[in-house]
Amino acid sequence: MSAAPQKQLAHWLALVRAPGLGPVLGARLIESFGDPEGALRAGPGGWSAAGVPPELQQGLRNPDRAGIDADLAWLALAGRELVTLPDPRYPALLQEIANPPLALFCHGDASLLSRTQLAIVGARAATPVGRETAESFAAELTRSGLLITSGLAVGIDGAAHRGALAAGGATIAVCGTGLDRVYPARHRELAHEIAARGLLVSEFPTGVEPLADHFPRRNRIISGLARGVLVIEAAAQSGSLITARLALEQGREVFAVPGSIHAPLSRGAHAMIRNGAKLTESVADILEEIAPQLGLRFTRAAPAAPKLPALQQRVLDALGFDATPFDRLVERLAVPVEALSETLLMLELSGRVASAPGGAYQRLAP
Repeated sequence: MSAAPQKQLAHWLALVRAPGLGPVLGARLIESFGDPEGALRAGPGGWSAAGVPPELQQGLRNPDRAGIDADLAWLALAGRELVTLPDPRYPALLQEIANPPLALFCHGDASLLSRTQLAIVGARAATPVGRETAESFAAELTRSGLLITSGLAVGIDGAAHRGALAAGGATIAVCGTGLDRVYPARHRELAHEIAARGLLVSEFPTGVEPLADHFPRRNRIISGLARGVLVIEAAAQSGSLITARLALEQGREVFAVPGSIHAPLSRGAHAMIRNGAKLTESVADILEEIAPQLGLRFTRAAPAAPKLPALQQRVLDALGFDATPFDRLVERLAVPVEALSETLLMLELSGRVASAPGGAYQRLAP
């Protein structure tokens, strides 16, 4: 890296790191003074004229040199870049939101920012069925040409990233910390795989911890990057609903997978559907909304009729998508216990049924 680009980077980093400045005032300074160097040189009179209150000017007067040096050292390594607002690679959709980040710290393939993206979000305490649904939706959407974006959290986020990678595609993880650390720590290996095959993104510089107020800020980037947001399993009070609300405010499509009326993790998705999200049962429900925005035509294929042995079909018909105890299935079907056990095993192996706690079983979406 030559001295001039490094000096320009340092000016951007000084603005990013200025305490309390934020993207709105930062962008106003750039607009007023042309570039970060001009903004930093404007002095108290210029800063006040641009609307920066006196209590926030200290960070402009005395930039965080140690933090800037740490950022520059991180950016000097292969695969790390800072994509700033004027950069042609800065995603156009993200520029449209109310308060786009001044800059994006990137680890991986920054060209992915311009790909057409679909965000998948949901509960951290997701059920096995929810994680499987997220993974299968992500894989099929990836094979359909969309790039999956999520937030690297446990539960639905992690399953969505894994589904995209398993389908041979890339994925973008938007983080609520500096990219010199991984949160949650259990996703360290997943984060490394995403950096190698996709992209890690954050508006936060190095050393930034996972503070609670960082995640709503992260969520606006997730929705801002994407054409639409898919919600899979979310409680009535959920960070995923914040992402969905931001998506609606940003003019994005919002999709929600419904669940059992008895399940607490269905309430958030059902609330979104009542508020205008599209009820989503298959990838086709998403593609028929997204395709016209991309100038493409989409024709929904007729579903193939299932061909199962008679007893397997009877068991599926008797099972609901809520967990059903084995004894109740015996009563409903009036078949020998051994035959029912064998049939349930075959349906489990084919991915049509999952076992649930307490010796119960539930049907899986095809």
